[in-house]
Amino acid sequence: QVQVMESGGGLVQAGGSLGLSCTTSASPFVAYNVAWFRQAPGKEREGILCITSSGYTTRYTDSVKDRFTISRDNAKNTVYLQMNSLKPEDTAMYHCAATWRACSAEPDAYNHWGQGTQVTVSS
Repeated sequence: QVQVMESGGGLVQAGGSLGLSCTTSASPFVAYNVAWFRQAPGKEREGILCITSSGYTTRYTDSVKDRFTISRDNAKNTVYLQMNSLKPEDTAMYHCAATWRACSAEPDAYNHWGQGTQVTVSS
């Protein structure tokens, strides 16, 4: 069973920054495309960013443009989400997901999910 685990969430003031990490046991890690999703209460899970095995990135929501950055370190089996200039509307549970398939904004494209890490941004 492939294990996926997120870390780095917490409480931060508006305008602040947080860095999230996603570590997975998927092997070979380099073959997986990995995305970050978020879900706020009462809303559907929203795709944020995806990064391919080769490092190509795709953004799925304009709301994080110029604020969030996805990256990966294949040697550490880890994908990162750096979040800057955080806003209260960024408050959500943030999930990491991995797939052999192409990057996608649709949750159904991913077959491996972490439990999520909570990000709360205060005003």
